[in-house]
Amino acid sequence: MRYIFLVAGKGTRLQPLTFKHPKSMFKLDKDTTLIQRMVDLIKELDKEADIIVVTGHMHKSIEEKLSDVKFIYNPFYEVTNSIASLWFAKDYLVDENVVLIDGDIVMPKDLMRDIVCKPVDKPEVLVDSSIKTDGDYNVEVSGECVLVMSKDLQEYYGEYAGITKLDKKSSELMRDELEKMVDEGYYNQWYEDVLVQLIFENDFKLYYKDICNYDWTEVDCASDLLHAKNIHLKDKKEQDL
Repeated sequence: MRYIFLVAGKGTRLQPLTFKHPKSMFKLDKDTTLIQRMVDLIKELDKEADIIVVTGHMHKSIEEKLSDVKFIYNPFYEVTNSIASLWFAKDYLVDENVVLIDGDIVMPKDLMRDIVCKPVDKPEVLVDSSIKTDGDYNVEVSGECVLVMSKDLQEYYGEYAGITKLDKKSSELMRDELEKMVDEGYYNQWYEDVLVQLIFENDFKLYYKDICNYDWTEVDCASDLLHAKNIHLKDKKEQDL
């Protein structure tokens, strides 16, 4: 399976911590960075994994530390958003099941094993239904499908957990809509907005997987970083038992 990490952003909400280090390079212990942990878990759980990392802010610091992955650089990361980063990786949205991963997500091994690295059988996003307020990018659903995803929802089913899984057909549909939106000048949108356009315009069936019973975090503030370290250390302790 193919995994595309999007790590181009400047992490402005974590400044000044991100002045010298991108979020994805924060250390969870003396040897393991945030993105290294996620990459290592994928390699362990999916021996056929093809891993793409789209970089931008301080890209050399990431490229020097990660190995056995393919790098794509978004040189316009300061004036674009994640839709543009995915556009640079659009050639990898073909002929393969794809998992899109925000570069500031930390998940426990059991969640990676049970859901993230499982083969794709339908397009779905990971959602945490326990988060009903103060979510970052949120999801409303109807039945088993997503109705809309947005930062502006006041009421919603749960928070988007930063991972989208696409089968081959839906991955190619996303690539086509992605190219259309960027061609029309929407290069400052989130890549998730492509999925929303597919739902609205193409009657695209996007499913969701509720991960409320798992521990995970998106690193947007200092307390999130501490949460990420706790997830990492808990996994290490269980592995050493």
